[in-house]
Amino acid sequence: MSLQDFLDTYSSPLEALSSPVRPGPVFPYPQEHTNWRDEQRAWAQTATLFNQSWHMNDLYLSGPDAKTLLSETSVNGYDTFSGGRAKQYLAVNEDGMVIGDSILFGLSDELYAVVGAPATMNWLMFQAEQKGYDAHLELQPGRLFAGEGPVPKRLFRYELEGPNAQKILENAVGRSFDPIRFFRMGEFEISGVPVQALSHTMAAAPGAENTGLEMFGPEEHREEFLQAILTAGEEFGLVRGGSIAYGSTLAESGWIPLPVPAIYTGEGLRAYREWLPDPGFESRGVVLAGSYRPDDVECYYRSPWDLGYGHMVKFDHDFIGRAALERMADEPHGRKAWLVWDPDDAQRITAGSELGRPEQYRPLDPFRMSALHHDEIHLGDRMVGTSHVHAFTVNVGWISLGVVSESEVSEGDVVEIQWGDHDGGASNPYLPDHVRTTIRATVRWSSPGPRS
Repeated sequence: MSLQDFLDTYSSPLEALSSPVRPGPVFPYPQEHTNWRDEQRAWAQTATLFNQSWHMNDLYLSGPDAKTLLSETSVNGYDTFSGGRAKQYLAVNEDGMVIGDSILFGLSDELYAVVGAPATMNWLMFQAEQKGYDAHLELQPGRLFAGEGPVPKRLFRYELEGPNAQKILENAVGRSFDPIRFFRMGEFEISGVPVQALSHTMAAAPGAENTGLEMFGPEEHREEFLQAILTAGEEFGLVRGGSIAYGSTLAESGWIPLPVPAIYTGEGLRAYREWLPDPGFESRGVVLAGSYRPDDVECYYRSPWDLGYGHMVKFDHDFIGRAALERMADEPHGRKAWLVWDPDDAQRITAGSELGRPEQYRPLDPFRMSALHHDEIHLGDRMVGTSHVHAFTVNVGWISLGVVSESEVSEGDVVEIQWGDHDGGASNPYLPDHVRTTIRATVRWSSPGPRS
């Protein structure tokens, strides 16, 4: 069975992707190591350590055409890309609509790794196979997308997040050194274990630089590394973070991780849909939910500008979708925004989600990522965008990430999120029946950051 076979059993792609399945991914880590509130607070005040080893897919690329394959399938520029660097790989279709994004690591000048959700890896493997690139690709699927069971991985992976990250790393390495530049990588040994680290941040801390480090090394030395970094962090307030806190980093950092892959329509992509398997991420992992329900699945597609990636588009090389993006470059775009919820509305929704209340709203669940929700955003009597992620953190309260019309919305505007599924949960047995309501939220172009 292929993705196309799956789609053909429904009247439209929109109906196929609206089929109810049990909501939310189950991360292969403890939900909490202490309690999720303290784990959230730590990345703003001291430091939090997250295990990232098992849930993401890893795709390794090598061979003479590996870099060419990456360049010709993504909007990114590669003139200066080499070992010791990283970038956010972004793939679009011929119409310039986003298929997916992942983190691309230059492990050396001959070996690259793409890490994240399956959409980009599947696209890369298809292009390599169909167009005959001289490249070797090795996929190591994560447990989040491959089901339960052992996940053989080449590398362990941990995220050290917070203002004390640099102090902890220096203590673990045993010497002081300059912070690694943003989206560059450094190499060192920790307790005899060779480790590489990417400098980036998963939970924004305004005014702080280099607050996040993604560290990885040989899987067989996981325990030595883990004990060494935990010991080094004791005096600096390091705590371990579980999957509840991990999922909520999205809202603070501003990353919309799972846009609907722009692959479900068009004859030009039929061969790709026939190549993709069912069951697979694109057939069973993309489930549309929320108050937004257009007539066409293409209304869910997003451009790089919509997701905050316009600066990544480089017209210095040939790539799939270049001509379409050149035409779109000077047009009005959507803009990614933080939506800070009105506290009274958040309290009202929380109370109205509890058992026994006369008016029940769609449940607020801070324990699950909500990236595939699409809720309407209104300004006055106009729909001006959609929200995709909602979460609570003790640092900022309830917030959403959304995409709004940059020509209609300004920072500081108070918009209304239309909260509740389009049919009140009637078609989804995993949601209670509920009534639609609104949540007032203030638009911010940059992260709200921790409360002072």
